[in-house]
Amino acid sequence: MTMTMHNAQLRADSAVSRLDTFIALSDFDRPTLVVDLDRVERQFRALATGLGRAQIHYAVKANPAEEVIDRLVSLGSHFDAASRGEIALCLSRGAKPREISFGNTIKKPSDIAWAWDRGITLFAADAEEELEKIAEHAPGARVYIRLIVEVSEADWPLTRKFGCDASKALELMDYARDLALDPVGISFHVGSQTRRAEMWGPALDALAETWAAAQAAGHGLSILNIGGGFPAFYGEEIEAPEAYARAVMEMVEARFPNVPHIMAEPGRGMVAEAGTIVAEAMLVSRKSDRDLHRWVYLDIGRFSGLAETEGEAIRYQLETARDHEPMGPCILAGPSCDSADVLYEKRPVMLPVGLKSGDRVLIRNTGAYTSTYSSVGFNGFPPLDVVCI
Repeated sequence: MTMTMHNAQLRADSAVSRLDTFIALSDFDRPTLVVDLDRVERQFRALATGLGRAQIHYAVKANPAEEVIDRLVSLGSHFDAASRGEIALCLSRGAKPREISFGNTIKKPSDIAWAWDRGITLFAADAEEELEKIAEHAPGARVYIRLIVEVSEADWPLTRKFGCDASKALELMDYARDLALDPVGISFHVGSQTRRAEMWGPALDALAETWAAAQAAGHGLSILNIGGGFPAFYGEEIEAPEAYARAVMEMVEARFPNVPHIMAEPGRGMVAEAGTIVAEAMLVSRKSDRDLHRWVYLDIGRFSGLAETEGEAIRYQLETARDHEPMGPCILAGPSCDSADVLYEKRPVMLPVGLKSGDRVLIRNTGAYTSTYSSVGFNGFPPLDVVCI
């Protein structure tokens, strides 16, 4: 990215955020995600206050920018890593091995061995073969078993790919013990973008039964990993982070009153609202004179960072300098030569009638799952750049 600061010394109004001031004073020659690290810190502190005794393990996959990891290390965060690469990143930025959990239930044997050799001792599993790999390459390691969440009101439930049911979990704990591993707890994920704290209730009720059954079977469990699900604002009302986290913890404590250690893995809720993508309109057109909606093509699409528009699930908030002008519905698409690169069509977005090629378009609350979803160069378009301030 080539970025220059304008020479003019503009003073930001107190109502204008630090992020907006930086964007207004900057030129960008390609789509760029700008992340305000102070906002990340505010989110961390709010969540930490609400979560109380629960230890935050930031879900690195949400945004692995080195500057984000640096700030969170300085705040005392722990980390949930999904791969060797994420573990290496956290270690290189000063995180201690004991502060990192290998939370992916699908791991290569060589990566398990690599992590074990570097002091990682806590691993997730949801299948016999995974336990066998851990036992062989990380003998004596602590493991927690991930459970399926059968009932989820999240915008993106995560029940099909990860986890096992309650009866299987008990069998896996027994098997882990037989393999000389240390089955220390259970984990779950209530679902990405669980917008209200009360939505956690049914999942916690079911998991509490499994926890009690494991204890009755002689497993002295000590770790409850409540995963992620902490939401970000995408147009629908959500609770403030501290209040949300506190309400979740009240429900957790009511059902799991004597758990020694509780882990939480916020990702989206930590970084999404700290980031804005600076994009540009490339073309505004209609397919025919009878077309009801304009097509607006941006210089960023599903293959360059906006993959979460799949199924129009995440409704990013758009902003332009023309928003005071008359507005009209648009179909929003990306720049690539792929017909799947359409962001919003079933529910068109409202954009200024006067919008034209070259106009800047800000895409709000895009600090999570954009830079890591960006391809390395599909169709030759550059990957999403990242600037942290």
